[in-house]
Amino acid sequence: MRKILLVIDMQTDFVDGALGSAEAVAIIPNVLREIAKYEKSDIIATRDTHPETYMQTREGKYLPVPHCIKDTAGWEIHPEIAPALEGCLMIDKPTFGSTELCDHIIKLAENEDIEVTLVGLCTDICVVSNAMLIKASLPEIDIKVVADACAGVTPESHLAALTTMKMCQIDII
Repeated sequence: MRKILLVIDMQTDFVDGALGSAEAVAIIPNVLREIAKYEKSDIIATRDTHPETYMQTREGKYLPVPHCIKDTAGWEIHPEIAPALEGCLMIDKPTFGSTELCDHIIKLAENEDIEVTLVGLCTDICVVSNAMLIKASLPEIDIKVVADACAGVTPESHLAALTTMKMCQIDII
């Protein structure tokens, strides 16, 4: 069984930038611990990617904080994480869940048995969105989320997202 790690949006703006938090900073060692368990060819990372016109988008109207604007420092993978992800597949996603990422996972599952584990930010937005897309597309594969290698917008919303995923038969470890 091939084990795939998805590192979701470990970007500067989400760690200690525009939308950063103490909880996001605190998971860095745990994310690095999980990355170290995998071969580079079995790691896929994502970047939340917005245009300069972000504030005019639907998301920008609901979350009026410019963040992860393509090619800015805040859009880059956090400097403590970036070296560990060198050589890994990187997918830029324009919204919470990535259909491109999901399609890639579906293609992998067509050729071999896989297990998918997710870590990263934010548990209650992008982690849960991607986990649920994959679960809906591949209901029979094992999907895991490493709780201490994820952080939510708030500690309460982190726990709520973990509960939601658990209820949908995603393993929380």
